[in-house]
Amino acid sequence: MAKTKKYKESLAKIDKNKVYSIAEASSLVKEITNVKFDASVDIAVRLGVDPRKANQMVRGVVTLPHGTGKDVRVLALVTPDKEAEAKEAGADYVGLDDYLQKIKDGWTDVDVIITMPSVMGKLGPLGRVLGPRGLMPNPKTGTVTMDVAKAVTEVKAGKIDFKVDKTGIVHAAIGKASFEAQKLTENATEILQTLVKLKPTAAKGTYIKSVSLSSTMSPGIPVDPKAV
Repeated sequence: MAKTKKYKESLAKIDKNKVYSIAEASSLVKEITNVKFDASVDIAVRLGVDPRKANQMVRGVVTLPHGTGKDVRVLALVTPDKEAEAKEAGADYVGLDDYLQKIKDGWTDVDVIITMPSVMGKLGPLGRVLGPRGLMPNPKTGTVTMDVAKAVTEVKAGKIDFKVDKTGIVHAAIGKASFEAQKLTENATEILQTLVKLKPTAAKGTYIKSVSLSSTMSPGIPVDPKAV
């Protein structure tokens, strides 16, 4: 793919012979972002694990101190007695059977689905629709719970879940280009510290192999993994 003029200009600002601290990368990613919209800032962390082995799978949740800057659309699939609770907590869509039918018909215009243990049986048949989109609720990520209000509030406040992909990389959004560099630094640090805590005992050798910060359509900025 041909590199655009703006991309080349951004690339020229990154020192090829340097690995940056998280703070330096957070400042630089703002500098090299030159799109006309408020670009997302993402972190990519290559881990020294083999995701094909169950005892080396890395998955978890983290609440970013400053959120992601994104308006997260939440669907609460709950029984009638929990509807008011979900609405008051800020869920964008609340209901059950009507939304289950909409999903069955192909509707997935949400970012997170929160539900209750008693409802999971109804969601099972929709796994083929929700699974590939990362929308299937999971008790491990706090999206299957009886405390629906708490779950909705946390997601709206910046709680995200992440999972190492088949190539051993964890991708996550840590904010927007409009964020102050300090906020990006603190969000990046939070997810990196969480990943370190989740290191599988079966993982041998270097765990954090590489870290990169980038924004929408920008080159990646290498971060010193030793600083994690």
